[in-house]
Amino acid sequence: MSVAIVLCLNVGVDPPDVVKPNPSAILQCWSDPFSTQPTKAAETIATKLIKQYERWQPRARYKHCIDPTVEDIKKLCTTLRRTSKEERVLFHYNGHGVPKPTVNGEIWVFNRSFTQYIPLSLFDLQQWMGSPSIYVFDCSNAGIIVELFATFAIQHEKEYEMNATTSSYMAAPKPPDDLLGGGGAQGPKAPPRPNYQSCILLAACDKGESLPLHPDLPADLFTSCLTTPIKTFLVWFIKRNARKLAPNINVDLIDKIPGSLTDRKSILGELNWIFTAITDTIAWNTLPRDLFQRLFRQDLLVASLFRNFLLAQRIMRSYDCTPVSNPPIQSVHHHPMWKSWDLAVDSCLTQLAAMDLASKSFTPPPYVPSQFFTEQLTAFQVWLKLSSFPSSTPEQLPIVLQVLLSQVHRSRALDLLGNFLNLGPWAVNLVTLTVRKPFFHC
Repeated sequence: MSVAIVLCLNVGVDPPDVVKPNPSAILQCWSDPFSTQPTKAAETIATKLIKQYERWQPRARYKHCIDPTVEDIKKLCTTLRRTSKEERVLFHYNGHGVPKPTVNGEIWVFNRSFTQYIPLSLFDLQQWMGSPSIYVFDCSNAGIIVELFATFAIQHEKEYEMNATTSSYMAAPKPPDDLLGGGGAQGPKAPPRPNYQSCILLAACDKGESLPLHPDLPADLFTSCLTTPIKTFLVWFIKRNARKLAPNINVDLIDKIPGSLTDRKSILGELNWIFTAITDTIAWNTLPRDLFQRLFRQDLLVASLFRNFLLAQRIMRSYDCTPVSNPPIQSVHHHPMWKSWDLAVDSCLTQLAAMDLASKSFTPPPYVPSQFFTEQLTAFQVWLKLSSFPSSTPEQLPIVLQVLLSQVHRSRALDLLGNFLNLGPWAVNLVTLTVRKPFFHC
């Protein structure tokens, strides 16, 4: 896996088609680009974005390009494709400092002297990136990119077929090697058939839409959802529900959450585990089984991006933005499982606020772990007792499989899973469609 980070920021210069409100969103990768010199700020943002991606894929090769030219993009993409061979390459484009993508399928970069915006055709970008590839477009009017990307992919295939009929390797066959003395020369090897239609695209908003610039949120809200989902949601949740929460619950509390994302026994790790379980369950209950397997069970980074993409759907829809993707997935911003996530977050923040307040005068009370998984196992148990088989499907099945990783819940989860498997072959088949398959390219 290789990752190309392309930042078109031109810090301090707004593109001509953007009218920012005052106050406006400023933060990029949770840092203020105006707190230092523009060139240094851009380097800091690129470094932070790479670190954010490394949380999901630490072994990838990362390269970044800041305020690039067309030649810079070509060199970056062709180099990563050459070194990656048949591996997946991710192209992340932040276009906050350039005009919106055009109706002709062009994104914008710069000339060497930063005196002009230069169009870069998606048709060329497809060829430089090759396949398999993932694209993340964080810019206004990003939906037009997803739409035209498919058109250009078909055009590439047609050109390949036309060239194949006239190229040298489609010429009449040469005499057998034994007639040529056993050393007949081989013709030139055919180039691989382009398969750009299978590429994965994630776009911040639909065509005709502009990115939200609310001052309470980061300017790169879509990127924040994809790479730092827990922090992004907590900021959004606290700002959105400020009047309903206790007075001492504020955004300053977020940085005080102890633990790490990978430690399930810590508070932060528990929140991340619940978030993973909920987004997996939402996807499993709304997507076709083959699409769920492709996006959520074949590649760790792809699965993480699409889990976080579901969160982006919810957060950005609250600001009249509709994130789009290829393959397309329906919006789940109103799925009832989000209420369980809100409840878990509210319980966590309430305890943390009480602990923070108590720490100033006496020893704070111990943190009480969330009851989310216990409640979901109980819901699955009720389903086993009351549902008619096999006419219905238990929506908590992905969560039951998740808690097999927990020593606290493993015994109960195994017992419930055994009872479910005893229902017959259809139940066994449903479990096999839910668990993770060996990783391979889609």
